[in-house]
Amino acid sequence: METVEMATISLKRPLSTEDPTIDEAKRQKVSEKSFNDVQKTVVESTKAINTEIIAEVLRGKAEDEESEGEDELLEGGESGEADPESFADMMKHGLTELDVGITKFVSSHEGFSGILKERYSDFVVHEIGKDGKIIYLNDLTIPANDEDPSEEIYTVLSEDEKKRLEELQLFKNKEANVAIEVVDDTKEKRTIIHQAVKGLFPGLETKTEDRDGKKFIIAYHSAGKNALSNPRKHSWPKSRGSYCHFVLYKENKDTMDAINVLSKFLRVKPNIFSYMGTKDKRAITVQAIAVLKITAQRLAHLNKCLMNFKLGNFTYQTNPLKLGELQGNHFTVILRNISGTTEQVEQAMTSLRNTGFINYYGMQRFGTTAVPTYQVGRAILQSNWNEMIDLILKPRPGAEKGYLVQCREEWAKTKNPDAALRKLPVKRCLEGQLLRGLSKYGLKNIVSAFGIIPRNNRLMYIHSYQSYVWNNMVSKRIEEYGLKVVPGDLVLKGATAITVDENNIDGYSIHDVVMPLPGFDVIYPKHKLAEAYEEMLAADNLDIKNMRHRVKDYSLAGAYRKILIRPQDVSWEVVAYDDPKISLVGTDLEKLEGKPLPVFNKEGKYNALKMEFSLPPSTYATMAVREVLKMDTSIKNQTQLNTVWLR
Repeated sequence: METVEMATISLKRPLSTEDPTIDEAKRQKVSEKSFNDVQKTVVESTKAINTEIIAEVLRGKAEDEESEGEDELLEGGESGEADPESFADMMKHGLTELDVGITKFVSSHEGFSGILKERYSDFVVHEIGKDGKIIYLNDLTIPANDEDPSEEIYTVLSEDEKKRLEELQLFKNKEANVAIEVVDDTKEKRTIIHQAVKGLFPGLETKTEDRDGKKFIIAYHSAGKNALSNPRKHSWPKSRGSYCHFVLYKENKDTMDAINVLSKFLRVKPNIFSYMGTKDKRAITVQAIAVLKITAQRLAHLNKCLMNFKLGNFTYQTNPLKLGELQGNHFTVILRNISGTTEQVEQAMTSLRNTGFINYYGMQRFGTTAVPTYQVGRAILQSNWNEMIDLILKPRPGAEKGYLVQCREEWAKTKNPDAALRKLPVKRCLEGQLLRGLSKYGLKNIVSAFGIIPRNNRLMYIHSYQSYVWNNMVSKRIEEYGLKVVPGDLVLKGATAITVDENNIDGYSIHDVVMPLPGFDVIYPKHKLAEAYEEMLAADNLDIKNMRHRVKDYSLAGAYRKILIRPQDVSWEVVAYDDPKISLVGTDLEKLEGKPLPVFNKEGKYNALKMEFSLPPSTYATMAVREVLKMDTSIKNQTQLNTVWLR
């Protein structure tokens, strides 16, 4: 995931007033300032936050954004928004950056405060495609195709008929079919009605019947209620590419939620969709999607009935999209109510553009509850299956949905998966899936029980542990050697890691240096960090020389990751505004609708920093923002600083 998950307000003390061109030793000294000193000053400074802006935003919350009731798979049951007090209580038991190895900065500028994601529209992400171009939604037209029915056919159905057909399609009524009388009956008229029903209501089939001397078109489900329609091969022109590629614009929904919604309305299986990367919920995001043998016409009709979505830029291609094919993401981030002076902002953004930021895995990699995901991953790698189950299912401090609390308490009391499962009205959550597995396979076959959870979700825990190790090791690397390349560092030559030595050291900069995520198919630096890796894993009862696991899925090959990222296409401006609810970014959709772009005053009650930059895949915009503001991005830290979680 590339977008940021939190909204925070934070102030941080000055770290240095020296020029950004200070020498390496001074820069490193600056980056090693104590987090305890920082947080003490933040607590004192936070009291000065403008309470008026918080009150205004809270008043506007209800009209600002929709709330969502769908259950999430990885974070304990439901995604229903918690009230601020419950959320704050839960976050008291969460993680800080220190807990996951995020401790260093590379820049020398003075930090300042700002509100991140006060509105989800303050965070806009555009995918960068395989060709290196930023993907925009800027065309809603449907590609001309003689074999597609014309738009006029859809006027043949009345609004009442469309309503009944929609209810039939979505199983919202008890009717087995819907009958549409053919007025002024001709074969051409019947053909148009057949086409209109199938085009507007995928999943429905039609047939013609005589009733009392009149012709009726009967719409019905061709299969049972649980069967989804698959693309019909016979109806797809051979001359047309099998995949319809389109641009998906979405607001406040993650990628998988969006695809599930599209699948529901199209009555198709979600696995016929493909994409290059997933995008988080709390943002406006624009990305490429491909779908197998669904026409642009059918997709475009969804624009009339879906909220917070828009589909466009339709083309037909011969191949689907693949995960990882994207070149990266372009971010537009608004930091509201900033306290920094023009000089501070210039120094911070210039440093971000020229030096970059430490390529830490962001806080969202490690979960938001009192049980970090990396702890579960460590138990899996240790084959400590009972501890893994306990970490996932045991009662935990902090606010959770009542039924989930009851489920955990029942498990702790009885260790009976069926009894615990009965406490869950929502069975799709990870806890529910695990309990179903335990019910099926028993406590003596936990590996198979855990295997009922989708593979990607199981591997998330292991990848979290790898990220935890990497964060700690890169902090130690910066602490030991600063921002200079040293013999024993690793760099990539193609896809192969090689060791820097005295003969080739002058050919590399700190931006070339990589460090490994632990695994059986990587090499380690040939300096102090090699021992540090070994010691850290040994402390977790893991052997760095044997990262293969008896369960093949959990064998770690490892990978390499650059320790510093220098964003591309960096630009920024400070804008003034008076209303905290006003949008400060013009979206693709607003441009398509001809709405005017935001106009900024020269002066206002508040200042915001509007920043744009591009990042490669699998890097965290959170960490770029952290480097600019010099703040701890963990939700727990912001909660402890008496800040307000704004949806």
